[in-house]
Amino acid sequence: MNDQPLQPFSPPTELLARYHIQYSTGLLVEWFLYAVFAFWAVYTIVAVYHWLRYSHTNFLAFPAIAIHLYISFALISYALSGNPMLLPLP
Repeated sequence: MNDQPLQPFSPPTELLARYHIQYSTGLLVEWFLYAVFAFWAVYTIVAVYHWLRYSHTNFLAFPAIAIHLYISFALISYALSGNPMLLPLP
């Protein structure tokens, strides 16, 4: 066993600073959220296509898709901008 005290992990920004790359943590989080939004958009388009194409109860598909799009877009826009304009607040 080591007789030295444990050293805390350094955040990812320390790794970038080692190579003289200066990014703020907020910028990294913002770009990560944009990547999540892009993945969500592609996934949603594929899911909607398959739901409409292969579902035998299309009358239920349209309201469910609309609710999914509204809630998901509201959450993603809130995560990216911090503005809860689409979310019903108490």
